[in-house]
Amino acid sequence: MRLSFAALAASLLLGSSLALATPAAPASADSTRDRLAEMSERQGRTSSVVESDRIAQLSSNPTQTGISGCFMKTAPIFVTSGVDSLRVWNVSNPAQPRLVGTLLDVLFENEAMNCGERTTSRGTQRFALIGVDLVQASPDDIEHVNAGGNELIVVDVTKPSAPTILSRTPGATSTHTVACVQERSCRYAYSAGGRDDFSVFDLRNLRKPVEVDARPKQAGVQPFASPTGGHKWNFDAAGVGTHTGFSGASMWDASTPARPRLITTTGKAGAGEDPRFPGYNDFILHNSFRPNATAFEPGTRPSIANGNVLLVTEEDYEQTDCALAGSFQTWWVKRLDGTPSAIVPLDKVELADLGNFPLPRGAFCSSHWFDYRPGGLVAAGFYGGGTQVLDVRDPRDIKPYAHSIWGLSEVWDAMWVPVYKSGKQTGARTNVLYAIDLVRGLDVYAVDVPGDGRGAVPPASRGSERTVGQRVTGGVVPLGVVGAAMAAAFAVRRRRRPAPVA
Repeated sequence: MRLSFAALAASLLLGSSLALATPAAPASADSTRDRLAEMSERQGRTSSVVESDRIAQLSSNPTQTGISGCFMKTAPIFVTSGVDSLRVWNVSNPAQPRLVGTLLDVLFENEAMNCGERTTSRGTQRFALIGVDLVQASPDDIEHVNAGGNELIVVDVTKPSAPTILSRTPGATSTHTVACVQERSCRYAYSAGGRDDFSVFDLRNLRKPVEVDARPKQAGVQPFASPTGGHKWNFDAAGVGTHTGFSGASMWDASTPARPRLITTTGKAGAGEDPRFPGYNDFILHNSFRPNATAFEPGTRPSIANGNVLLVTEEDYEQTDCALAGSFQTWWVKRLDGTPSAIVPLDKVELADLGNFPLPRGAFCSSHWFDYRPGGLVAAGFYGGGTQVLDVRDPRDIKPYAHSIWGLSEVWDAMWVPVYKSGKQTGARTNVLYAIDLVRGLDVYAVDVPGDGRGAVPPASRGSERTVGQRVTGGVVPLGVVGAAMAAAFAVRRRRRPAPVA
């Protein structure tokens, strides 16, 4: 079942009603209505940003209820997804992203925007994959919010000023997130899936994508089995895919993308069932990345340089105790030869562990999307805990490096802007950081990264300076739309959370 554009837009305009109708949270979490009231208060009383040294805000770009984003590999193009639209930005000047195209696309949630490219006889075709998750939401029937849209949409952004829906196809499993196996030559994509499965989409014909049948001899389209299903696929430079979800993380050989092969998992620790490693998974392992993956050698000491460290965020969206809400983690990948449970914990930090600012009150403060910068810095969104920059150069001892937190803010994603040369990514990253914020839209920061001698100054000019007051009032999306988005996020995660054992 699919909502019409008008019906879905109306549900967003009724954001306040939707928030009031959200099911009650556990005793440890404030209700959505209380959170919105608190955010309204903070909007009125906040006149400054809590910002550490080593980071400086350059600009804010409001109006989109931002959720996630991705960069193209062969052009300085950034694509963002929000509750209200898909937007295309020219980032030739990283410090001053320029909006060049908008597609009105009111949906929830497409939590992980994914960029793909394809070389054709006409040049490079560029596109974004949208996963339709929540397809129906009504304040009069909140118990029947549909968190299983199970549809993949391909949006062509080859002409950045005119993003266009190219095709769509249903899936047998959840499309909460969808990811290209190879972004530069995206012919297959994997879905988030359910608790024990996922879908493989064949995108070789972008106008007619189809789901790959895991068991063709059975009736209907059958999904692929996964021991850790449910949230996000990330693919590293060695062609290994990591599937994070409810029962931890599993690593797969994706060299034949239509027939992925399981290699190993995070075992009981990743499932939150190992008493030696408490708190490593209270809801889901959210997403991951393995730097320097091609340098991997089995049995070597855990080191970012050795390609045997898996970076992971754990999410627990409903939990508002910032000592428990969802951590950033490092894991040691000991072997990739089929040995079971060969990925073991190294370290983790909750927002409260960072100890560098007053903790948010009554706000979600779980870790969420993150991005790794070569050299050892991670940028991560912590919802109400703002934009955090972490030092993971010693994977056994994660340290805080910098942070920026606004009084009215909910950061879902944080990304380093790539270095482009002759229009193509070089593999390096600038010191410019984008924070995608459900409340504020897109914030731009410069970070004083180790070794470049630049300080918290971007590669290009800052542009015009604004007062802190102007930055606060100029960087906020209308609260009603934000309320609808937060209520929808709460409902999606409530549906995906396992029922308590009696």
